[in-house]
Order: sequence, then C-alpha cells, then structure tokens
Amino acid sequence: MASSACAPAQANPAPAAALQRGIVKMILSGCAIIVRGQPRGGPPPERQINLSNVRAGALARRAAQSQPDTRDTPDEPWAFQAREFLRKKMIGKEVCFSVEIKTPQGREYGMVYLGKDTSGENIAESLVAEGLATVRREGIRGNNPEQARLCDLEDQAKAAKKGLWSEGGGSHTIRDIKYSIENLRNFVDSMHQKPVNAIIEHVRDGSVVRALLLPDYYLVTVMLSGIKCPTFKREADGSETPEPFAAEAKFFTESRLLQRDVQIILESCHNQVILGTILHPNGNITELLLREGFARCVDWSMAVYTQGADKLRAAERSAKERKVRIWKDYVAPTANLEQKDRQFVAKVMQIVNADAIVVKLISGETKTIHLSSIRPPRIDGESSQEKNKDKDKRFRPLYDIPYMFEAREFLRKKLIGKKVNVTVDYIRAATSGTDIGPGSIPAFPERTCATVTIGGINIAEALVSKGLATVIRYRQDDDQRSSHYDELLAAEARAIKNGKGLHSKKEVPIHRVADISGETQKAKQFLPFLQRAGRSEAVVEHVFSGSRLKLYMPKETCLITFLLAGIECPRGSRNMPGGLQEAEPFSDEATLFTKELVLQREVEVEVEGMDKAGNFIGWLHVDGVNLSVALVEHALSKVHFTAERSSYYKALQTAEEGARQRKDKIWANYEEKPTEEVVQVSEQKERVANYRPMCVTEITDGLRFYTQDVETGAQLESLMETMRAEIAAHPPVEGAFTPRRGDYCLSKFADGEWYRARVEKMESAAKVHVFYIDYGNRETVPSTRLAALPPAFSIRALPAQATEYAFAYIQVPQDEDARADAVDSVVRDIQNTQCLLNVEYMGASCPHVTLQFADTKEDVGLGLVKEGLVMVEVRKEKHLQKMVAEYLKAQESAKTSRLNIWRYGDFRADDADEFGYNR
Repeated sequence: MASSACAPAQANPAPAAALQRGIVKMILSGCAIIVRGQPRGGPPPERQINLSNVRAGALARRAAQSQPDTRDTPDEPWAFQAREFLRKKMIGKEVCFSVEIKTPQGREYGMVYLGKDTSGENIAESLVAEGLATVRREGIRGNNPEQARLCDLEDQAKAAKKGLWSEGGGSHTIRDIKYSIENLRNFVDSMHQKPVNAIIEHVRDGSVVRALLLPDYYLVTVMLSGIKCPTFKREADGSETPEPFAAEAKFFTESRLLQRDVQIILESCHNQVILGTILHPNGNITELLLREGFARCVDWSMAVYTQGADKLRAAERSAKERKVRIWKDYVAPTANLEQKDRQFVAKVMQIVNADAIVVKLISGETKTIHLSSIRPPRIDGESSQEKNKDKDKRFRPLYDIPYMFEAREFLRKKLIGKKVNVTVDYIRAATSGTDIGPGSIPAFPERTCATVTIGGINIAEALVSKGLATVIRYRQDDDQRSSHYDELLAAEARAIKNGKGLHSKKEVPIHRVADISGETQKAKQFLPFLQRAGRSEAVVEHVFSGSRLKLYMPKETCLITFLLAGIECPRGSRNMPGGLQEAEPFSDEATLFTKELVLQREVEVEVEGMDKAGNFIGWLHVDGVNLSVALVEHALSKVHFTAERSSYYKALQTAEEGARQRKDKIWANYEEKPTEEVVQVSEQKERVANYRPMCVTEITDGLRFYTQDVETGAQLESLMETMRAEIAAHPPVEGAFTPRRGDYCLSKFADGEWYRARVEKMESAAKVHVFYIDYGNRETVPSTRLAALPPAFSIRALPAQATEYAFAYIQVPQDEDARADAVDSVVRDIQNTQCLLNVEYMGASCPHVTLQFADTKEDVGLGLVKEGLVMVEVRKEKHLQKMVAEYLKAQESAKTSRLNIWRYGDFRADDADEFGYNR
C-alpha cells in the first residue's frame, strides 16, 4: 500500500482560490486524499489533496522490485488507524476543499470539509482531535485562527491521551503487505467458501482488485470469478495501452468498491491469484459489470462461481440484447431468424446419431436438428488404426464406435414419436472441407443447432450426464454455443466424477451384430428359428420403401431385411440395366407413411418365409396395428393373392374394400362393375343390427375386451371338467415341460386350477408370459406351473373361446389417468357379465363392436361417451352415420357439462393431424 507525505506548512503559499467540490475516491493516508469530479462520457478527472498544517503516520510500503537494496517498510504507529478513520468517514462522499499551497512539484495542500460548503466537518480538525495526526507548529502564524484551533485540539487530545498520545503506542503489527501463507489453495479451502470481510485497496482493472482480508489483514489479489473485463496492455516501453472500454470498466468498479467494506467469497485460485465473488450491500459487482456491458463471461472460471452461472449468462445476454459498450457491434446467432423459426414444437421422426435428430414441423416439413454444443462418441486414433488394418470388416459406426449404440438407443427410447420443444441456438455455416493428404477435413452442410427439451428435460444435458456425449470447447469470443452451455459443462463434470459412459475406466461395450441382409445361406439357417418363435421383437432401423424394411433383432443381435406379407405396395424408382425405372404412383407416400409409423420404433414381427434373395417375409405389428393392413386401409397398397391363406386376410379385405369405396389414392380411378355396385349399395343401405349374447371375461388396459360365446359355453365347461379329471388322475410331472414361444400348453392359475394357455414370451424359466386362450387374461408364471396340453383338449378339439374386440365409434384417451378411469368404469359395469354384441366394422387387428347391457339394452360405449370418459371416432361409412351422429350428440353433451376428460374444455386443439391425432 503506497503512502503519501504531507507537506510542511511553510511551503510557498498559493493565491487564494475559490472553494472547489469533488467526490472522495481514495484515502492515501491520514493526511492525503484523492478526489474526483462527476463522470461525463468517461472516467472523470481526479486530483490529490494533502491536508495543510497536519501530519499523519506513513503507511507501509513494499520494496521496489527494480531496486534490490530497498526493503519493505512497516506502518508507522497509528498510520493505519488514521487512514481507516478517514476511509469510513469520507470514501464516496462529496467534499469541498480550497487549495492553499501548491509546490513546484505540483503537490496541492489545503483545507477539506465534508459536504458542499465550509459549514461541514473540517477533516484536519477531526484527525487532530482524535489524536490521529500531529500539528506542524513550526509554520504556525499567531494571527491565523484556524491554525490556533488545531493547536488547541492537539493539546486537548494530549490531555485526553487519545491516539498518538496514548500509552499503548498504537502499532499495527499484525497487518502484513505480503502473502502470509505458503499455499494459496489450502488458504482458500480453509475459508470453506464462506463470505470473508474485506477492504478493496486497489483496482487493477474492472475484474481484478487487491483486497485486504479481515480480521487477519492478508493483502491478496482477487480476480472476479466467471468474467473478464477489458484490460490495460503493457507495452515494451512500460506504458499501458487500454483496450476499448478498459478505463470505463475500471472506473465502474472503482467508484463502487474502492476502499469500501465488502464481503468476498474465495472460490478457487489460479496462478497465485484468488478467484472470488465480491458482495456489496448494493449488489454483486460481477453481475453489474456484465449487465452494463463492461465484461464478458469466461467459461474456465465460471465453473467455480458459486452464485449461479445462469445469473451471469442472463446478465451478459441482457447486455448483448441492448448492444451496450463492448457489445455495441454484437449480432445474435439467430438474429436473422423469425420468432417462429427460433422456437417451435415438433415431432421426432428419426434419431440420426447421438447429436442429430429429424423432426416433423406443424407444416408437415421435416428438418434435421443438431443438439447444440455436444459431440457424439467418436473413435480414437488407436482404434481407428485397428479398423484400417481389418479391411475385410465393413465399418459400421453405430455398432463399432464405443457408446454410439447406447447413445442412439437412449435418444430413441426417450424421443422417437414424441413432441419436443426446440429452441434454435445458432446456425453453423456450411464448410467446404479438404480432400488433400491424410488430414483431410470432411465437408459439412449448414447445421441448425438447438436445445431440445421434453417434459422440461434438456436432452443434450441428459445425454452428457450419462457419459454418452462430450461438450465442445469454444474460443472465448465464440457465441455460437448452447443457451444452456454451463449446465452442459456441469453435467460433463458429474459424468467424469462418477465414471459414466465414455469416462468409465471399465472395458467399453462391444456389439457384435451380424448383418444377414442379402446373405441367403445365413438367412436359410435362421429362418426355421424365426418361424418357430412366433412374434419376435425388433427395431426398425431403416425403411427402404412402404413394404421393405431393415430390422434389428435385439435378442438375436442381427440385422435382417424384412418384406411385408399379403400386400402389393407401389414401387419406387430403381436403377435397372436398361436405365432408371420410374416410380409408381404413391410410392413416395407409402414410404413416408411407413417411416412415420414404424421407423426406429419397437415392433413385433411374424416371419412366414423368405425369398430367393434372403429377405424375410411376414407380418409387422406396431402398437397393435398390422402395418400391412394399415397400408391397405390408407389406400397405399393392394391386397396380394398370397394373403388368402393368412389369418389377416379378412382384415385386409375389409380395409381394401373401404379404400376402394372412398376412391382414395391408388383407387382414385377405380370403377366398380355395375352389378357389384348394385350389390354394394343394397348391402350398405342400412346398418345391420344382429346382437348375440356374449360373456365378457377380460378387459385390457387399452380398453379392448375378450368375450366367450354363450352358445358354446356348455362345450367349454364340459371340456374343462373332462380335462381336469384327467389331470387329477394323471398329474403332470413338475418341470417336465419345456415351454417355447407360441406353444399351447396347460397353465396352473392362481386359483389352483389348470387352464388352456399359449406361451407369449420367455424371459427365463422363472418368468414365462402366458395367455389364457379361453378367457383372455395374461399372467407371468414359472415354467414349473406349466404342462403339456393333451391332444384331446387342443384347439382342434375346441377352438380358443376368448375373442378379442374393441368398442366401435370411440377413441381411447391417450392420457394414462383418463384411460384408467374409462377402463375402471367398464370393469365395474360388464366384467364377468353377459352382454349383447353386434359387429359394426372391422379394425386393423380385431372387430369393432357395440355392446348392450342384457337387461336394459343400453349401449355401453355410448354410456362412456355420455360420461365424458372417451372420445368419438368419426367413421365415414354412410350406413354408420346414424350411429356416429348419436355418439357425437352425446359427446357434445359431455363437453358442455365439462365431464371428466372435458373438464378443462376441448383439449384436442393442440393435437394436430400431422402429429398422428385424428378426431
């Protein structure tokens, strides 16, 4: 800390000067201050004023590094107390002063008063009265009343033994101008990030200060965490050149903090400089500097900022938006985008890789979105060399790059088919790339980089926190980054600390996936296994056309090409020996339909056979929908004659008939024969009501239900009695039966009785999923509760009695709670009761029917609509319009009464058709 000598009273007097005003910027010592004017367009002028006729002790001085013979000098007695007395009384206050003496060296001496005029407190008199300064009596003139008063005050202080005149001596020995600790890091850690009282002694620039830590008086350099202000560059000749706004930033900090009492949170240290946050009763200087455009955020030190990095980013963002000071020429990365293009809701159609997705906008357009500021897993140099050595193996990034498959699967399960919120952060310009030499750089098209959230979760942050992606580091002046960049860095730090994913020290996961697409011999070996398996789980990896797909079979860890059975789909354009073959009409529409419905979805497939090229042929189901039937129903495919021997033939016929009647898409130019037209009109002139008695045995969570025909009930009872008698006479040997998927068997239910069942899924010997074919319920049982089904009681002796149906004219709510309410209502009303059933029309997977209570003949489905538990599915068939009108009328009544799902009004307005919602 520098000291300032106080001039003798006998210096050459200056001409009498008018009273001047200023604001106290700094107290140099007990008899020297620096005052400044009011700022006008920049830092104001300042001047040093020394108090006339008095002398206070000199403060400590550090030895000059350029002069090795000099030594540190300590504080003189009561020098620090005198400085503190003036600092607490004057700093930042307005004073008036008159210059009495000016030396040839330019030093000014005079009288200083608190306030705007001489009626305020005389600072020199206050110092002398407290015994903190002595009077220079050698230059006193007897006729000067002011000097005479100083002498009287000094005599009074001596008599009262104040300050310098006390017996204690007032030495300030515990204050040290040097670091008194050997290890800054240990010192910072010992403070436990708790606020420490301090005095700001010097401001080097807007974000670096010297602070005196209390009560131990450690003098340290503190750099503000998380920011950097423009600095003063030191030139070779020793002069300093300020960067733009450096002087303004320094004045901003000085005027608020210099020699003020503050609190400092010591957060870390860097190159013998402590990183910290300075807190003042009037605010946080770090955030103020950012908000006023005097500083920018710094990534490396923001990580230790304890007050919330989001506050700093928000303050910087405010300055950028207002284009103040260092941001006067700032252009936002998304400045050229309209608001609707900056932030929007879209449906995720495809996961391209671990940092890119394809979304469908409300307009129907698809767009590739890259997750901002993250880098997907990539292969390191060593692994890349190994891949280059193994030239016979085709490199597949999804399976061969460590953690790429896990990252893709995380995004697929989290996002595919879901609505997400997209906030565009920046547009990365296209790069041309170079193809010269081994270090060639690939070309990239323009990229839209955005923050994608679902349910309030930042997908990029979730990906990074699991160690499935890393965060890109930027140049400090690069603003093309995620709007949640700090959260990404924090997530990566957690992943590294916990050893997650890419940061794990364990062996990387290996995915040995066999691609048997086009491998005829391998496909032949694999075919019998898939045929026996019945329905197998799969993930659709690629859609070549409406009916040709590539599937990943997770249990079998292989890739296959799969062709949809039973349909004839329009072909796309193909390169043939004779040239390019043009696409058939609606081939692109069929491909798009299949993509939207199944791409990267979890599906079930039934393999029936294979073609000569090694492609498997069969049926594909997604969420209960048969894709072949769905394509036919939407007039994007025709039924192939090979479907006649399939159990899905009737559903395909019904779907095709409906599409032909609508003359939609591929049937637009279809003309029926006159005779068939007459028959068709006569058949659909009126709705046929042929209600049959049925017993409802099971109701699923999706509001499907299973029934038994009352007319065949006696046959089932007889078969069950005979079967149980035989089992009692010849009990099955426990564990003798080895279940396989698709097998019919006997299963011992919770009531201790045996029932006919079909094995649906095999998790393990302890977990076998079975379906009770006569009642429609499902159960998971150990294999020890299963037995072989005797031929006398097979489905040939008596077909499965449980038939699946769905309610006609209604649409089940997607919300789980609302759907559960509807299911509970149906269970209470018709579970295990006899009802009357009438088939209204065929659906994709089962008939759609109306049910009536056996006693009142009231429509069960209509009752659900009236209670506001379900919505109406509008059918377009003419012969069903009377029923549809009745259902719609009931729905309007429920909406008017705000019942159940309509309690908040018509919620369907946000669910547009392009997102797969049909009213």
